[in-house]
Amino acid sequence: MYRFSRSIYRELAPRVVVDKDDGHTARRELLDSCEATMRRLAYDRRYFAKPARSLFTEVRNHFPISEQMHVYMVIERNVTLAKDFLARLPADVGLDGVPRQCHASTRKGKPCQREPLPGREYCPSHKHLEEPVEEREPVAA
Repeated sequence: MYRFSRSIYRELAPRVVVDKDDGHTARRELLDSCEATMRRLAYDRRYFAKPARSLFTEVRNHFPISEQMHVYMVIERNVTLAKDFLARLPADVGLDGVPRQCHASTRKGKPCQREPLPGREYCPSHKHLEEPVEEREPVAA
């Protein structure tokens, strides 16, 4: 996911409006926002409905009005590429090569160490916490 966040940063950093005091602060905030968005997209994709809009909202104040459409298009393109990349990964292994873990917590408050069911985010002990994913049927035109 590093390459997607850095791709956004490299394309947008020259267009950042530089303050009189320090130009590095705005660029650093841009980079931090890009990395945080990609990290959340990688690890919490199901509960991150609109990552492109979220990232654009965080960084838009660093760009002039005339550049904001370009900024949004760059973010949208790279987030779409990142989603496609994540969709092609094997379902049983995470990004770092470590087997997936259940998203639930134990009664003591520690993360559950069991492996989730195939295609699910929870282990057999916590499968009751799984929210059903609503699949939309294609509408005939």
